[in-house]
Amino acid sequence: MTTWGSVQPASISRQRRLPVLFGKSCAAGLLLGVCASVFAPELLPRWAAAVVVGAGLVLWCWPGRWRCLGAALCGLGWATLHAHLALAAQLPAGAAKAEYLLRGRVIDLPVHAAHSTRFVFRVEDDPALPERVRGRAFALSWHGQPGSVPDPRRQVRAGARWTLQARLRPPRGLLNPGGFDAERHAVLQRLAGSGSVHEPARARALGPPTGLPAWRERMAASITTQVHGEGARFVQALALGDTRGLTQADWDDLRALGLTHLVAISGFHVGLVAGFAAWLATLGWRLWPALGRGLPRPLAAVIGAVLGAVLYAAVAGFALPTVRTVLMIAVVAAARCARRRATVGQALALAALAVLLVDPLAVLSPGFWLSFAGVLWLVWCLPGRDQHWLRTFLGAQGVVTLALLPLSVALFGQASRAGPLVNLLAIPWWSLVVVPLALIGTALEAMLDGAGRWPWQLAAGCFDASWWLFGHIARSGLALWWVPQADRWALLAALLGVGWLLLPRGCGGRLLAGLLCLPLLWPAAQRPGVGEVELLVMDVGQGLAVWIRTRHHRLLYDAGPASAGGFDAGERVVAPTLHALGEGRLDRLLLSHGDRDHAGGAAAVQRAFGHPPLLAPEGARAGIGMPCAAGQAWRWDGVEFRILHPSPGGRYRGNESSCVLRIGTAHGVILLPGDIGASSEAQLLDTQPGALRAALVVVPHHGSAGSSSAAWVAAVAPRLAIVSAGHGNRFGHPRAEVVARWRGGGAEVLNTADSGAVRAWLGREGLQVREQRVFQPRWWDAAERGRAAAILSAVKQAADGPEG
Repeated sequence: MTTWGSVQPASISRQRRLPVLFGKSCAAGLLLGVCASVFAPELLPRWAAAVVVGAGLVLWCWPGRWRCLGAALCGLGWATLHAHLALAAQLPAGAAKAEYLLRGRVIDLPVHAAHSTRFVFRVEDDPALPERVRGRAFALSWHGQPGSVPDPRRQVRAGARWTLQARLRPPRGLLNPGGFDAERHAVLQRLAGSGSVHEPARARALGPPTGLPAWRERMAASITTQVHGEGARFVQALALGDTRGLTQADWDDLRALGLTHLVAISGFHVGLVAGFAAWLATLGWRLWPALGRGLPRPLAAVIGAVLGAVLYAAVAGFALPTVRTVLMIAVVAAARCARRRATVGQALALAALAVLLVDPLAVLSPGFWLSFAGVLWLVWCLPGRDQHWLRTFLGAQGVVTLALLPLSVALFGQASRAGPLVNLLAIPWWSLVVVPLALIGTALEAMLDGAGRWPWQLAAGCFDASWWLFGHIARSGLALWWVPQADRWALLAALLGVGWLLLPRGCGGRLLAGLLCLPLLWPAAQRPGVGEVELLVMDVGQGLAVWIRTRHHRLLYDAGPASAGGFDAGERVVAPTLHALGEGRLDRLLLSHGDRDHAGGAAAVQRAFGHPPLLAPEGARAGIGMPCAAGQAWRWDGVEFRILHPSPGGRYRGNESSCVLRIGTAHGVILLPGDIGASSEAQLLDTQPGALRAALVVVPHHGSAGSSSAAWVAAVAPRLAIVSAGHGNRFGHPRAEVVARWRGGGAEVLNTADSGAVRAWLGREGLQVREQRVFQPRWWDAAERGRAAAILSAVKQAADGPEG
């Protein structure tokens, strides 16, 4: 039987090879050039990028051995120009929050939570608005009180036009080891910034929802009302790419099982639909041979494949992974239609060229690497031999599991032990049974309301039958393997080792190949020596979370904030950061006090790390294992931990009852005072003045005006003072006079809002410090661009001289 990717034997002689211009070596060169630009800490100037593109095009098109170099230069310059365009489309990095009256459309499915609604809003090209806002897309949040009748947030629908008052700001995110990079996400999604609806009373809808987003939301609502049980939310994800119904526990289970690539509309599913559409076209041409007079059957098959892929991508809202897959299928189909002979490897190279030329910034997405690398490994290791289908399937699963392990570890910091076995069951069952049923239901529902009920319910039942087993495996505790963050060279070594392991039988050196994977899978743990201490003040926004490690013990001081809008720093920042640092357990969790900005993430941390012993001031919250009070002390690995405040038996007074922790070493002292204010500072100055002097201090109460008195600063006299505060927070923390006070006392002041997470070591080599934004430079770093803009503005003002 002829498939969509095959060509009739009679036409082989008439086929022409693909031009060398689009060969595998040129694709590799283009990719290297793109990566050299995108993963560099800084970008070339625009004029230089344009010159590089011009020179690269000449070399690429010139016959000879320099084509690969020309492709690399083109990739370097082309990616740089795209990066400059992406940054130019954003609000200026140093811009302050500003309010605008916007008119536009909701272009994606809104996410409704108990206290907020989040959605992507594209502003219309209104001449009354500044140019930097017109036509741009913003990630907006609408906060409100739940239960209001009517709740206007619930009226936000995909595809609806609104006019609303919004407070906009440039893209800005938290930066921690192993954490989610929101600024990179904004570049990938071409978001100009974020913001919040400021005056809900002025917001009003301008008409009913229309377009593809509205249709997707109607389909999602139909699934919700017609399908009951646990499987409904997964049917929404598999049929429409709508993952709004999946809980954090669902995602945790999927990661533990290695199934996140299957639960939503992925490139693999788009390929399946394209293949099915090609088969239908082939069947139609066989049943009605007269159709072949106007269009040959092979060409009809490839056109059907492209149309099927485009239609399925539309159902998914043209998400980036599906668009990449459609582009790959389209260029291969174009080569077939042009009667160009292309092997699978050449087709993959052609697809890579198309993706990189359309969107070179796609290399920032993990999906780009996983999709292309997976196919590349399969092409190399399973070169089209005629084998039994079961052996081929098992071989492909083994190759993908081993080959993609280094990338999965490097990109996500984790690997699934259960993944290889679970995927053997889930891939055929979900992809060949659940997904087709979900799509049949969607197609029927699109033609007639209520017609999709039975296919959807059957798809949910088939999914539940497998999820019952998979859920038990995911929650066994042995499925997920967290791997500490390693250096970039470790990834290259692991990829080389995996390639060596996958060489044909008879090639020696398997042991050495395995050893090359060790630096990535088991990176060396550089722990403090006896009597030394390591500290990390995490970037959690307006809150506090500090991780402290000695030689064999670790303590977490506060767990970050949790907001009513759904953000939980314990779940999204603290736990991933600790996993990236190689921590699988905590010996103690100490909460300075019970406020949400310090204790909000505690529940998530306790779940993730097996409920370590909890210390907090008496009365701060329920479930305290041991109330912390002055006089308590313990010793770990030659390091003394002592509680200085509050007094035993005292009444809980919120901030003023914060646990003040003193960490003493032979090399200096670290002081963590929580949110104490001037009155508690004065009490400590009276009762324990000799215990306050420290080499490093976390500034009390995020640098508020009611703390860090002059006497306190003089008594502590640190070399380093760290402020944990949110960028542009509404409290104005840290206050300028407080920062000036600490600097006047001889301290270097670092703010997590500008530095990202701040890591410090106190040991035999003295006090050492590392700022995450300096250690991990990125050209899209909003903080660095904001500082550069401020410096440029100051220089310009100085050159212009004083006004008047």
